[in-house]
Amino acid sequence: MQLNLTGHHVDITASMRAYVNEKLEKLERHFDHVTNVNVVLTVEKLKRRAEASVNVSKGQLFADATSDDMYAAIDALIDKLDRQIIKHKEKLTDHHRSDGGIKVQPS
Repeated sequence: MQLNLTGHHVDITASMRAYVNEKLEKLERHFDHVTNVNVVLTVEKLKRRAEASVNVSKGQLFADATSDDMYAAIDALIDKLDRQIIKHKEKLTDHHRSDGGIKVQPS
């Protein structure tokens, strides 16, 4: 998984980068086919905003979260992405039988 972490009106510290990496490992545990993640951390007056675009196999996911604390915004963002990845994984899973379900007996 390739991670691109950028900041608007905020300096990305080493601890912030390590925190985002640690939280994104949770996503990889649920779904192995995460290829690229773009995370943007923004400070707007008194609000902290975290948004991410995740490229997965057969799709792209987007989420954003706003909070008074940057770490709380990152936590909310990861929770949203986690729910989306689980839903995406369920869509990819074939829930039908492999034998077709209905058998016709010859006369």
